[in-house]
Amino acid sequence: MPSATDRFEFTPPRDTGSLRAFGWALLVHALLIAALTWGVNWKRSDPAVSFEAEIWSSLPQEAAPKLVETAPVPPPPEPAPVPKSAPTPVEIKVAPPAPDVDIALKQEKKRKLLQQQKEAELQKVEKAQKLQEELKAELQAKKEKEKEKEKEKLQKAKEDLAQRKASEEVKKADAKKQDAKDQEKEKQAALAGKKQRQDALNRMMGLAGATGGAEAKGSAQKSGGPSASYGGKVRAAVKPNVVFTEDISGNPKAEVEVRTTLDGTILSQRLLKSSGNKSWDEAVIKAIIRTGTLPPDIDGRVPTPMILEFRPKG
Repeated sequence: MPSATDRFEFTPPRDTGSLRAFGWALLVHALLIAALTWGVNWKRSDPAVSFEAEIWSSLPQEAAPKLVETAPVPPPPEPAPVPKSAPTPVEIKVAPPAPDVDIALKQEKKRKLLQQQKEAELQKVEKAQKLQEELKAELQAKKEKEKEKEKEKLQKAKEDLAQRKASEEVKKADAKKQDAKDQEKEKQAALAGKKQRQDALNRMMGLAGATGGAEAKGSAQKSGGPSASYGGKVRAAVKPNVVFTEDISGNPKAEVEVRTTLDGTILSQRLLKSSGNKSWDEAVIKAIIRTGTLPPDIDGRVPTPMILEFRPKG
């Protein structure tokens, strides 16, 4: 079990200055009450002149009213002594505290700081808007530049295509001219070769006893074909067999190809060119069929094939 001495060893020391502090507090309060009492009595000593003043450091100050001199007032009678046991209550008026200058300055600084912050925010917004407009304008300019580049590329491509087409046309024209020249050269060479062959053939036929003239261009030893009078013989043979009684305007011509045997027997007849009148064409074909055989020429031969022309008038 711990002893009493052990318990008091760790207790806090006694406060020996409490009575002294209490006495000083009573003295200070008594002095304060005396000062207040003296102040109230001083204010009440001159009832004719009474005013109140408030001091505001941050507000404009006005001049005090002019002092009005009045007749001296006899001092009031001294109040009866009041026993100490029952002190008279004293009304104490406390003037309103003066505004704190530091608070006003802090509020002004705060207001200025808020104003600066608002201005800074506004400047930031304006800068952001300006930057956005600049970016938009730059983007628009970039788009316009790209469009111009695309137009230039397209125009250049068109020009290149036109140049290629023009060069191709020139090449084609040159190729055609060259082909024409080559064909003309081939034609001239063919004509020259044909003439050489004809000349050689003429020389050979002349040596073999050809009967053609000096300007003859044939390659046969003797000239062939119907004689000048053979047409009259064919006309005399076919005309009696033509049966045509219609009245026809003009004198149209029908051309018919006739093939015969060596003795003149007609093997076939074919209308090469119509006269424009079907009845006349049919009459000519039927007349040839009725004729059956064509007369021989003066040399005893019948030329085949022959192209005969028939007109209704003549």
